[in-house]
Amino acid sequence: MAELNTGDGGGKKGGKVRSKKSNAKVDLTAMVDLAFLLITFFMLTTTLSKPQSMSLGLPDKEDDKNKDKPIKVDENRTMTILLGDNNKMTYYMGLLATPIAGPKEISYGKEGIRKELLKRKKSVLEYTGKKDKGMIVIIKPSKKSNYRNLVDILDEMAIVDVPTYAIVNDFTPEEQKLLEGK
Repeated sequence: MAELNTGDGGGKKGGKVRSKKSNAKVDLTAMVDLAFLLITFFMLTTTLSKPQSMSLGLPDKEDDKNKDKPIKVDENRTMTILLGDNNKMTYYMGLLATPIAGPKEISYGKEGIRKELLKRKKSVLEYTGKKDKGMIVIIKPSKKSNYRNLVDILDEMAIVDVPTYAIVNDFTPEEQKLLEGK
């Protein structure tokens, strides 16, 4: 049992005999029980924060037989984003040899790539006329780009709601020259 003792023990002071005062006792058992009940209640009823992650579909391991088959995509629906060093980002629409738009260096954020993605997504929708055939974005991070830039561009894909995008680490020599600024 938990208790709190207060007061002095009485005794003689100055030669006078005083009556002995009884100690005041406060039983703290109920308060300790209540504290543990409250702690238990709040531990069980609060929700723990869940880590936020983005789902990323990775391709299955495939045989070498199917690996050499080229995949045909409509160049009018394709946008390629090249991520370079020092937060440099370049995009072009279509093929690099005959681009529909670009290649152009662009910034991250609301007034940069997001604005361009929304504009291009709308033009692709007008071109195809079907919602299921939306824009395709190919993200190509270079070896010198940092992880944060890749996460930022993936966040932009989620914000703009781009239906199909892929991360590719294969650069053509022309794209490499474009990133290096030559």
